[in-house]
Amino acid sequence: STRNYAWRDYGNRVGQWYLFDLLDDFGVPASHNLNSLLLEECPAIADRIKLRGDEVVGHGRTNGERQDVLDETGELALIKDCTDAFTRVFGTQPTGWLGPYLAQTPVTLDLLQESGYRYVMDWPADDQPFWMRTRKGRILSVPYSIELNDSPAMVFRQHDAEAFEKMIIDQFDEMLHLSNKRPLVFTTVLHPFVIGQPFRLRALRRAMAHILEHRDDIWVTTPGEIAAYCETLPA
Repeated sequence: STRNYAWRDYGNRVGQWYLFDLLDDFGVPASHNLNSLLLEECPAIADRIKLRGDEVVGHGRTNGERQDVLDETGELALIKDCTDAFTRVFGTQPTGWLGPYLAQTPVTLDLLQESGYRYVMDWPADDQPFWMRTRKGRILSVPYSIELNDSPAMVFRQHDAEAFEKMIIDQFDEMLHLSNKRPLVFTTVLHPFVIGQPFRLRALRRAMAHILEHRDDIWVTTPGEIAAYCETLPA
C-alpha cells in the first residue's frame, strides 16, 4: 500500500540522515547492512557512507528477495551481483555479509567464503565471534543481535522507545560487567525507518550518551574490524 511504502521510504529519505547526524554528534563509526539496489535508488546514502569512512556489509539485492529459496547457481549469482555492485561503488568488496531475513541454504557459507567474504552475521548464537567450517576453509561468525534490534523489539513485540532505551543500557552495563572475565561484543541493530522517528531517536541518543561515558573502557568499532582482529588470534 502507499502507506506502507512511504513508511519504509521514510528511512531512506529522513531517518537515515538523522542517524548519520547522530553518529557524527558522538563521533562514532557505524556498519551499514546495505541492499545493492539501494546503491542505484539512493546513491546519496552511499556517498555519505564513503564520506564518513563507515563499513558496508553485503545484505542481498533487496529485502524482498530471500536467498534460501535459490539453488546453488542462483544463490551464487545473487552474491556475485551484490559483490560487483558494492565493488563498483565503494572500490572494494565488503568483507562481511548479512543475508536478508538471516536466511541461508546449506551452501551459503561455502559460497560466501569462496566469493571472498571473511565473516557473516547470520548466526546470532553467541556474544563472541566464532569460526564456522566451509568446504574450502572457514568463515567467521560475528555477533548480530535479534534481541537488541529495533525492528523485532518495537515493530513486532511493541516495546516503546523508552523500553528499547532501557534494553540497550541494561545490555551494555551487564556486558561491561561480564567483560571483566572475557571479551564480549555488544551490538545494537537499527533500521532507519524505525529508530529514525525523532521520538525514538531521542531515546537512542540518551542510550548512546550513557554508553559513551565508558568510552575509555571499550573498543568502539565495526564488525569488520572485529573480524580482522580475530584473524590475528591463535587458532
